[in-house]
Amino acid sequence: MRRLIIILIFFCCGLLYSQSEPLADNYFKRGEFEKALISYKKLNDKKKSSKYIYKIIETLQQLERYDEAQMVILQRMKEINYPALLVELGYNYQLKDSLDLANKYYNEAILKVEVKPSYTYGIAKKFEDHSLLDQALETYKKGMEMNPDFNFNMQMARIYGEQGNIELLFSNYIDYIESKPSFLSNAKRAFSDFVSENKENDNNLILRKLLLKKLQAQPDPYWYDLLSWLYIQQKEYNKAFIQEKALYRRSQESLSRIIDLALTTINEKEYDIANSILTFILDNSQDIETRLTAHQYMLEIEIENANKTQLVDIDETFNALFKQYGKFEQTIALQIAYGNFLAFNRHEPKLASSFLKESLKLKLSAFQEAKVKLSLGDILVFQERFNEALIYYSQIQMNLKNSTISQDARFKVAKTSYYKGDFDWAESQLKILKSSTSQLIANDALDLKLLISDNKDEDSLRTALKLYAKADLMSFQNKNDEAITLLDKILTEHKGESIEDQALFMQAKLFEKTKQIDKAIASYEYIIANYRDQILADDALFYLAELYQYQRSQPEKAKELYENILFNHEDSIYFIEARKRFRMLRGDVIN
Repeated sequence: MRRLIIILIFFCCGLLYSQSEPLADNYFKRGEFEKALISYKKLNDKKKSSKYIYKIIETLQQLERYDEAQMVILQRMKEINYPALLVELGYNYQLKDSLDLANKYYNEAILKVEVKPSYTYGIAKKFEDHSLLDQALETYKKGMEMNPDFNFNMQMARIYGEQGNIELLFSNYIDYIESKPSFLSNAKRAFSDFVSENKENDNNLILRKLLLKKLQAQPDPYWYDLLSWLYIQQKEYNKAFIQEKALYRRSQESLSRIIDLALTTINEKEYDIANSILTFILDNSQDIETRLTAHQYMLEIEIENANKTQLVDIDETFNALFKQYGKFEQTIALQIAYGNFLAFNRHEPKLASSFLKESLKLKLSAFQEAKVKLSLGDILVFQERFNEALIYYSQIQMNLKNSTISQDARFKVAKTSYYKGDFDWAESQLKILKSSTSQLIANDALDLKLLISDNKDEDSLRTALKLYAKADLMSFQNKNDEAITLLDKILTEHKGESIEDQALFMQAKLFEKTKQIDKAIASYEYIIANYRDQILADDALFYLAELYQYQRSQPEKAKELYENILFNHEDSIYFIEARKRFRMLRGDVIN
């Protein structure tokens, strides 16, 4: 019992001690410096620490008790030989407006690097803590001069960024990459804050010049990589492709980077360059899986742009590939693509189902089988055979619990129930998916849940919501004209109801899909004018801005719409992208 009491006493003391530091920090943050000072002194009395001493000094400086702060610094300098304290002493003199004495101690601190280069980081960091950036740079440079094995390019780059010296920021990061190529991904993240889509932006031009200079001096792979990355940011995919080809020819190791570039161009609907990249992949790869992937992407591009006559040719291409590579486990992705093509493009869902059911007879992995069943479920939804579709989706959930594809299947269960008009069951499934590990699924689930919850109680029969779900299904079935007509019915017969802005938004997206750009613009503008405080206002602003920027070549109108998002929708998911595009259209030099 006595032992237990002792343990409890130690535990409580430890708890009180651990709580007192956050309490002191909280006092400091709230500007209650007297209380903070007392707390930090108590902490330091219990356990002397440089951290607490620096906090005592900082608190005394906040209280403008500079002489007391100086005494603490000098006492600490007697206790330990740590030259960064010279910076602290100099800064205390600076706060007292004794600049000559401040500079004296700053210079003394920097000279200590000559005595012992290992002091470099501690001294420079203390300069940075007090925003003495020029002195910090001088310290880092001297440290590297005294010991060539030291590399402070990354720290110096960060400082140059704070000073707005973008060229030196780039060059220091580049120097750091040269000594540590593994830093390349981090450098790209840092550079992304300073470059834009505008190839004439000063920062873009500076980075391009530096990289070309490096390539001429020593054509290492990472300079090709970075130059390709820059061209991708500028959407100059042909130039990026040139760099990627050069990189591939130097290593001959993998086409994965070139495949990634192909995917980027497809997503950006740059189909001509995408086809050129995919042709290069086919010309340079003997790997069957890689070749099949390239063929599949080329078919997807053809399908996206095909008329009814061309669909017959695409069908023949699929079958020629099956004749060449067979209908085995290795071609399962191509088989799924063909099943979807038959159902959603050729409108032959029965033939598609029969084809994919044959695929299920192969010796597939659990994941491959799930992918086939997911497509079979989608085809059954296309046919409005909802209950049969739910069986396939449920099997995936049972067989691959907690996987991303299982969560995708659960979302499809909810979406199918919504198409059926079973809104309560759909909503219960969507509540579970809001915490999905896949952000895309979680966002889609939240959007659909909000749609249902906002509109299911509008009337007891849920008439408007049922019509909307039917239009949504028609869109899924590629019956775009019928969907637009049904949405017109909602807008006429249910005008003023809560679903009106949703119907307008879906109609706008369908107008875009069917190349009716003027009608899409009108729908977005109506939402912005009449539903400016509703959930879809920022969506309408962003998509309308895109239409003016890319379809109508009216950058000034696009810029105004992006600006509207920045000033009136700070919490929008489009905020960051809108800011980037606004600044580019305004011609800002990004830093």
